[in-house]
Amino acid sequence: MGAFRLGSVTGPTGVGIAYRVSSGPADRPALLLIHGWAQSQRCWGDALLDRLAADRTVIAMDMRGHGASSAPPGDTARGEGFDEAAFASDVRAVLDAEAGPAGAILAGWSYGGLVACDHLAVHGTDGIAGLVLIGAITSLGRGLRGGTIGSAMRAALPDALSDDPRTAVRALGSFGTALVPAHAEGLGATRQLLFGTSLATPPAVRAGVFARTVDHDAVLSSLPVPVLIVHGEDDTVVDVAAGRHAESLLPTVTAHYWSGEGHAPFLTDPDRFAGEFEAYAAEAVVPA
Repeated sequence: MGAFRLGSVTGPTGVGIAYRVSSGPADRPALLLIHGWAQSQRCWGDALLDRLAADRTVIAMDMRGHGASSAPPGDTARGEGFDEAAFASDVRAVLDAEAGPAGAILAGWSYGGLVACDHLAVHGTDGIAGLVLIGAITSLGRGLRGGTIGSAMRAALPDALSDDPRTAVRALGSFGTALVPAHAEGLGATRQLLFGTSLATPPAVRAGVFARTVDHDAVLSSLPVPVLIVHGEDDTVVDVAAGRHAESLLPTVTAHYWSGEGHAPFLTDPDRFAGEFEAYAAEAVVPA
């Protein structure tokens, strides 16, 4: 692993948010990576983080209730502390602590795309140079096209939210195979890491983040910064239809749909993902 350090910040809601961060040039936007449901900042993999950090500051945060970040108080299983404003405040706190004068690009995988949109809905694009959506949802709720999930996600719910260990292990074990497809060679340890992280995420948190409805279509339709979409065409966690829906709304967008790939293209081919990101990021600057 390269020159990353651990950090933490407490936002206005009193929840501690953990992250790791590299030191990069001040004249390039930082990259803030936001992981998906029941995961942590470790999901990105050390090799990819090192490459992305070669020419910019990279921040990989743990969402509230995940990884080393603390959970909000209250009845988290019913969604208390997991609303749009709360997630936006966490992102803002991390950016204020670590992003430099060139601002930041927000990158969200899966549920992390929704959290990035939460921030844009509340704070706009102040200090934001771009948005990257990776196998991401952008809305959440019945019938919202930006939240279209796939067969593996549907099969995992509601058992993956259970506090009964046997029920959760079965559901999360099956779900975990959808995160990294079986055909991806050399990623056995990564599959186990993702499964272990899912199981270590408290059941109340696994349930609580889904206990809300939010529609970010209007945010995407008026977004003044360039957006990169990377989505596997065979994604069974977040259906590729969610990515195509976001693409249809965005004023300035580059979309890469990977044939034969699933939910975590940055893991199955990190070099390709990094190349697509670097080509996109060369044009991303904070709006004047």
